[in-house]
Amino acid sequence: MGTVYLTGAGPGDIDLLTVKALRIIQNADVIIYDRLANPDILAEAKDGCEFIYVGKEDSHHTLPQEEINEVIYQSALRHEVVVRLKGGDPLVFGRGGEEGLYLRERGIKFEFIPGITSAIAVPEYAGIPVTHRGITVSFRVVTGHESKKAKSQIPWENYKTDDTIVFLMGLHNLDKITRKLIEIGKPKDHPIAVISRGTRPDEKTVIGTLEDIYTKAKDLPTPALIVVGEVVRLHEQLNWFERQNNIL
Repeated sequence: MGTVYLTGAGPGDIDLLTVKALRIIQNADVIIYDRLANPDILAEAKDGCEFIYVGKEDSHHTLPQEEINEVIYQSALRHEVVVRLKGGDPLVFGRGGEEGLYLRERGIKFEFIPGITSAIAVPEYAGIPVTHRGITVSFRVVTGHESKKAKSQIPWENYKTDDTIVFLMGLHNLDKITRKLIEIGKPKDHPIAVISRGTRPDEKTVIGTLEDIYTKAKDLPTPALIVVGEVVRLHEQLNWFERQNNIL
């Protein structure tokens, strides 16, 4: 019976993988990975490592979460070092807590290995600080992709006075998100950014307002992240990564 390492792969750029995550990956007997984990990371695994893909996206789930839990458990029965590799951080909308509880109930040892969350890293690569002196002293991270089967748990009214709001996995709900924010009192011309494939070479940032961003950004490729707030206005001056890629 082995140990399961619920591991954050970071936001996309392989160079943002943590040293601890890399060491565990290099020693893994099996890596169970999702769609948001950069597949180039798998090249760091040792010879003979088994790879199991359990990626999820809106149009198709390779496996439901309940079956993914069981795959992890069965792998731990057969292997010494099991890596469950997730995009970003395993406990920031990564369902790592659910997987940890499933393993705990079955007596399987596990560890969490934090990853750099896209909620901070992706805006940073786009030159959008989530906090900035004189503009914002706080930020909120919200799921942009709730279960369609359950009642919404998002307390929209609470967001009326928020400085910066970051929505993860929200591109397919962009129209709903902007309409809700306008309904609670955010100005129609409030700045918003959609960052597609953040930290990757093909990253693209689209800037707009709550009123026009849907038309501008709805066709961007996923994964995509949404930033709402005055800090978006800093993108023009601080946009280092996309500007650098264009020069190269």
